[in-house]
Amino acid sequence: MCEQTYGLIGKSLSHSFSKDYFTEKFASLNLPHKYLNFELDSIHDLKDLVKTNKKLIGLNVTLPFKESVIPYLDEIDPIAAEIGAVNTILITDGKLKGFNTDTFGFKQLIKPFFKGHHERALILGSGGASKAVKHVLDELGVESIIISRNPDKAQLNYKLLNKHILNAYLLIINTTPLGMYPTVNAYPDIPYELLTERHLLIDLIYNPSKTAFMKKGITQNATVINGKTMLQQQAEKSWSIWQ
Repeated sequence: MCEQTYGLIGKSLSHSFSKDYFTEKFASLNLPHKYLNFELDSIHDLKDLVKTNKKLIGLNVTLPFKESVIPYLDEIDPIAAEIGAVNTILITDGKLKGFNTDTFGFKQLIKPFFKGHHERALILGSGGASKAVKHVLDELGVESIIISRNPDKAQLNYKLLNKHILNAYLLIINTTPLGMYPTVNAYPDIPYELLTERHLLIDLIYNPSKTAFMKKGITQNATVINGKTMLQQQAEKSWSIWQ
């Protein structure tokens, strides 16, 4: 089999999950392929990256390009278009097609922990990952509100979170990078003292495996999960698209 190149585009990628995951996967399958990190100063550099890497078959997309990459694609999968965010790109004859595998990954992550009383959710953050999460929650029939530092009309500011809201919204998902290595002491600004054992906290971050957000939930006896399963599942979905 001919050597193929895959990779990740984003910023600050030295501690990325994808490179290690796919390098180990290729070794286990005895494939000659490479997976590289491509740190881009601007999404404008994407076309040049594809032109200069002729063996490039597929890319994963991470912060801060999941939304801004869309105008640079030749085609977009309908689900990714509906969500408004892309995290996987298939490259065929120099043409780029975008997909969203975060939805599949999040659905697999939440399945074992989702309970009947998780009928309302707070989504912390308003970036590309939050849009994928909201799409899955809509499919599950879960009412959700996006919480943002700069909310639009359909969103809420963190400062408005109170006892009434926390009592009604028992599922809380952090889609922001707050708490990601190396800034491990950072966390979203929510009233953690109002959390209970009925709350489920999901942090899409996987490094560290137990974030400050999760630790604060544990203090209140909430159930907590990190994002490693989601990353593994979305990576496998990306691989199936590239094949």
